[in-house]
Amino acid sequence: MTSENSPGTAAPPGDAAAGATALDARLLKVAGVVVLGAIMATLDMTIVNVAIPTFQDAFNASYANVAWAVTAYTLSLATVIPLTGWAADRYGTKRLYLTALALFVVGSVACSTAWSLEALIGFRVLQGLGGGMLMPLSMTILTRAAGPHRIGRMMALLGVPMLLGPICGPILGGWLIDSVSWHWIFLVNVPVGALAILAAFVVLPSDRTHPGEKFDFLGMLLLSPGLALFLFGVSSIPDEGTVAAVRVLGPGIAGLALMVLFVLHALRKNNALIDLSLFKDRNLTVSVITLLLFVIAFMGTMMLLPSYFMQVRGESTLMAGLLVAPQGLGAMMSMPIGGKLIDKIGPKFVVLPGISLIVVGLGLFTQVGTDTSLWYTSGSLLIMGIGMGFTMMPLMTSALATLTEHKVARGSTLMNIVQQTGASIGAATMSVILTNQMTSHGVDAAAMQSAGAAGGGPVPADMAAKIQELLTGAAGAFSDTFVVSVVIVACTLIPAMFLSRQKVAPSEQAGAAPSAVAGTDDERELVAK
Repeated sequence: MTSENSPGTAAPPGDAAAGATALDARLLKVAGVVVLGAIMATLDMTIVNVAIPTFQDAFNASYANVAWAVTAYTLSLATVIPLTGWAADRYGTKRLYLTALALFVVGSVACSTAWSLEALIGFRVLQGLGGGMLMPLSMTILTRAAGPHRIGRMMALLGVPMLLGPICGPILGGWLIDSVSWHWIFLVNVPVGALAILAAFVVLPSDRTHPGEKFDFLGMLLLSPGLALFLFGVSSIPDEGTVAAVRVLGPGIAGLALMVLFVLHALRKNNALIDLSLFKDRNLTVSVITLLLFVIAFMGTMMLLPSYFMQVRGESTLMAGLLVAPQGLGAMMSMPIGGKLIDKIGPKFVVLPGISLIVVGLGLFTQVGTDTSLWYTSGSLLIMGIGMGFTMMPLMTSALATLTEHKVARGSTLMNIVQQTGASIGAATMSVILTNQMTSHGVDAAAMQSAGAAGGGPVPADMAAKIQELLTGAAGAFSDTFVVSVVIVACTLIPAMFLSRQKVAPSEQAGAAPSAVAGTDDERELVAK
C-alpha cells in the first residue's frame, strides 16, 4: 500500500484545492493572536482622544499642550514603522512581535503612573514604539501564514480591529473615565497584552531570519525623522487654520525634503530601509495609489461623524460612539465576504462596488440637518460600512498578494506608512474644510460652546432662536464638507479601475514555484495574464 505522503501518489484535484484554500485551526489561532495585538494598537489611537479634557484638569494644562499626548503617540508610530520591515527580516517576526507587545504593555503601565503632562507625553512615545510595530508585523505574519490563496480571508480578520478601534475607542474611553479614572484607559491594555504575549509565545511559529542583511542607517536618519516631521506639520494644520503657518510649513517642508533625499538614496542602494523596487510590481503600485487616495478621503471623513452628532445633535461622547456603530456592523458583515471574493475573483470587482457603496452612503450624509432621523443616519452608516468591508483590507491584500515571502515584511511596512500618512493628511484636510465651512455659515467655536452650555436647560426665546440658527449653520457646514468628501472618494474609483481583474498570486518571475501559483492549468493561465 502506498503511503498517503508518498511522492508517487497525487491527491485528487478537489482535495488539493480544498486543502490549499481552507482556513484550518492553525491559521485561525495565528489570526487570533495578531488580532489581539492589533486591537490594542488601534484602540489606543482613539481612546485617549476623549480623555483630553480630563488631562487638562488633572495636569492643569491647555488643550494645545495636552494634545501632545495624542501627537507624541502618532509621531512615535511614524518613527518606528519604517524600521519594522528590516527588523522583521533580521530578527524574525515572532521575536519582534513579542518585543513590540512587551514595549506596548510597559508603555501602557508607565502612562497610567504619569505624575505630570511631560511624563505622560514621554511614556506615550514608549507606548508608540511598540504600537507602531504591531500592525505591520500583524500583516506580515498573516500574509506568510495564509499564502496567496487564503490571504484575502486572513486579511479580512485583521481588518476587524482596524474598524473597531475608531468606534469602540471613544465608547470605552468615556466609560472608563466616568466609571473609574483616566488611569484605566491605559491599564486596560495590561491583561489583553499579557494574554497576547502568552498566546504569541505558544502559537506563533519561529520563522527564518536573514542575519546577513545590513541595517540602512542613512535611510533611517532620512526617512524616520522625515516622516515624523511631515506628519507633525500636517497635523498642525487644524490648530493653525492655514497651511501657511510657520508651525506647518517649517516641519512639513523639512520632512518632505528628508523623504525626497531618502528616495534618491534608496534608488541607489540594494538593501534600503524601504525597498522601492517593490513598485516594479504593477499590482502593488496600483493598490498603493488607490489606498492612499481612499484613506485620505475616507479616514478624514470618519473623524467628522462623531463631531456632527456631538456638535449639531448635542449627543454625549458615549452616545456619539454608539451612533456610528452601524458602520462597524456593516463592515463586519461584508469583510468576510470581501475576503472570500478577492481570493476567487481578484480585487477589482470587489473594490469598485465597495467604493461605490461608500459614495452612496456618504452622499446621504450631504443632506443631514439638525433633526435628521437617526434611522436615516444609521442606514447611511450601514451602507458605508458594507462598502468599507469591500475596500480597505481587499486593497491591502491586493498589494501584498503578489510579493514573495522575503518581501512581505517590507511590503507590510510600506502599506502601513501609506495608511498612516494618508490618515493624517485626510484628518487635517477635512478639519480645515469644516472650519472654513463653519466660517462661511457664520458659525464660530465660541458661539457653539455658548450654545452647548445654554442647551442644558430653559433659555429665553430670543436665545433659543440664536442657538437654533447656530446649529442650523453648523449642520450646513457639515453637509457641505460631506459633499467634498463624496467627490474625493469618487475620485478613488479612477485608480481602482486599474486593479487586477483576476485573483492575484506570486508570479514565477517573483520567485514562486509554478505549483505555488495555482493548482490547475486554468488558474496558472489566469495568473500569467
